[in-house]
Amino acid sequence: MSKPFEIRYLTTAVRDLEDIFDYIARDRPASAVSLLEKFDHTISQLADFPELGVVPKDDRLKRIGYRMLTIENYLVF
Repeated sequence: MSKPFEIRYLTTAVRDLEDIFDYIARDRPASAVSLLEKFDHTISQLADFPELGVVPKDDRLKRIGYRMLTIENYLVF
């Protein structure tokens, strides 16, 4: 069964995820993998639940329809 929505990552988001992974993996490779899996799991839920997360308080982000997910200490828009 196909998902109702397709998840697409901006190039900037991919770069951010790579940077986060590389930084954590220097000292704790297993933790880096685990965090990346949490990102993937949570973000992939948006395909079924596009209104997952909260509306940001910032008026500009709110106006253009952003939503925000919190994954550990990271914010995903």
